[in-house]
Amino acid sequence: MNTPPSPRLQGKHALLTGAAGGIGLAVTTAYLQHGAHCTVADIGAQPTPELATLMAAHPDTLQYVRTDVTQLPQIDALIEAAAKRFGPVTTLYNNAAIFDMAPLLDSGEAMYDKIFTVNVKGAFFVMQKVLAHMVAHQLPGCAVINMASQAGRRGEALVSHYCASKAAIISYTQSAALAMAPYRIRVNGIAPGVIATPMWAGVDALFAKYEHLAIGEKKIQVGKAVPLGYMGAPEDICGAAVFLVSDEAAYITAQTLNVDGGNVMS
Repeated sequence: MNTPPSPRLQGKHALLTGAAGGIGLAVTTAYLQHGAHCTVADIGAQPTPELATLMAAHPDTLQYVRTDVTQLPQIDALIEAAAKRFGPVTTLYNNAAIFDMAPLLDSGEAMYDKIFTVNVKGAFFVMQKVLAHMVAHQLPGCAVINMASQAGRRGEALVSHYCASKAAIISYTQSAALAMAPYRIRVNGIAPGVIATPMWAGVDALFAKYEHLAIGEKKIQVGKAVPLGYMGAPEDICGAAVFLVSDEAAYITAQTLNVDGGNVMS
C-alpha cells in the first residue's frame, strides 16, 4: 500500500510559470500532492490536455492563467489573479523558457533576441515582481526557485545563446538571494541535466541537423554520457523542487542545485 506524501507545503501558494507540460507540470503535481495551492502560467490560450486533467482532479487548489512572461503588464495581471484566487503568493517556481541553437557564426540577432527576451528578461521580471509582492505581504517561509540548466555551467559551440541565458539565471539567483536575505526570502536555483521532456524532440532534431546525425541518435548519446547512465525524467526534478521551497531548506539560499545524474560537479 502506497503512503501518500506528507503535506510539506501545506499553507503555501505556489506560482509556477512554464508549467503546462514537462518539468513544470511534474513539479505542479508534486506541489499539489504536498499540500500547496498552485497558480500555473503558460503561453497557451487554454491549458494543455494534461494540465486540464490535473485541474479537474484539483478544482479547489489549482488554476491556470494564460501569461506571456515577456509582457510586463501580463506578469502584473498574473500575480493579481493568483492572489485574488488563493491569497498572497509564498512560492515561485520560475520556469518559463525556450530553446534554440545554431552554429555561433550563423546565429543571428533574431535568435538572440528571442532567447534572451523569454529566458532572461521574462524570468527576471517575473522574479522581481513576485519578490516585491512577497516583501509587501511579509509572510514567513517565502521562497523562489529559478530554473537554470547544466547549460548555464559551461559553453557549448552550438548552444551559445541558451547557455548564456541560463548562466544569467544563475547569476540573478545569487544577486536576488543577497537582496532578499534581510526579508528572510530565500532564492535558489535548480540546474537540470538532460531531461526527457516533449521539448527534446525539437532539440534532437536540431542536433541531427547541425551534427549530421540520425533522428534520435543525439538523445541516445547524451543519455549514455550521463554518469548515472540515462536521461532524467521530469519527475526527477520534483524532489529538489519540493525541498528547496519547504521549511526543511530554511537555511539554504543563493544556491543553484545540479540535478543532472552527475554531469556537472560543483
